[in-house]
Amino acid sequence: MSGRAFAWPDGKRIAVTVNAMLETWSEGKAPPYGVQASQHKPGIDHAGIAWGSYGGKVGVWRLMALLDRHGIRGTFCVNARCAEIFPEAVQAIVAQGHDVAGHGYLQDQLLTGMGPDEEQATIRRSLAILEQATGRRPTGWISPVTAFTEHTRRFLAADKLLWHGDARDTDLPSVVETAAGAIVQIPGSDFTDNRTLRSSPQDIWDVYKETFDYLRACEPPGFLALSLHCHFGGRPMITAVYEKILGYMRAHDDVWFSSFGEIARWVMDTQRDADTHARRLIKKV
Repeated sequence: MSGRAFAWPDGKRIAVTVNAMLETWSEGKAPPYGVQASQHKPGIDHAGIAWGSYGGKVGVWRLMALLDRHGIRGTFCVNARCAEIFPEAVQAIVAQGHDVAGHGYLQDQLLTGMGPDEEQATIRRSLAILEQATGRRPTGWISPVTAFTEHTRRFLAADKLLWHGDARDTDLPSVVETAAGAIVQIPGSDFTDNRTLRSSPQDIWDVYKETFDYLRACEPPGFLALSLHCHFGGRPMITAVYEKILGYMRAHDDVWFSSFGEIARWVMDTQRDADTHARRLIKKV
């Protein structure tokens, strides 16, 4: 580590990125969480399945409209199965200028439950489906529920992906070397929309506003990922809060709004030897 100071383009004090998850589950399965507090009777949870399908039917479109209003290029992490059942939505994501990232094939098909060969095959199958659907090969990947293995980074680097967003052991994006080459690690959010399933969406405003203000004032250059799910964050009660958040952040002229792909390219091209270690936070006297 050279100790060279990490920096964003044009000396921006903070980079803000929006990543939305477009997810689906195995046939007959619902998301493992939901807004209903009552226990369902044994059998297929049709209400839960319908709730989860909202993301591809409605939520993804609302989030694209949200980003369009604010002139922000986002990142949509897409289960490859969604490209098969919601092809128009996935194509529209790319057509509107957003990044599509790999997110496994199904949300309940975790890499951590696979052997290395099956894991690599799943990654390659998912990327191929998304490329076929959008006309562009994804440049990044976030595993379903960020469940990655000791092999995941190497497999992604071997397939020439630029970034992954599974690990959250750093505050700033950084370059990680693997046996198959370098890849940029971009930390995601520790507070997504589903943290407010049975509480107030206003909690999202409180968390992100305070974190944004703190990082911008006390720890520039800061990094803040706003993470949400199309089947939950794409509902009016949640999107309304993100509308407020983005409006607040856009009122500051020292913020770089960027996609994961743009961040990864900046870091790979200009920040490979920059100091992203926690010791940079200690000011010398």
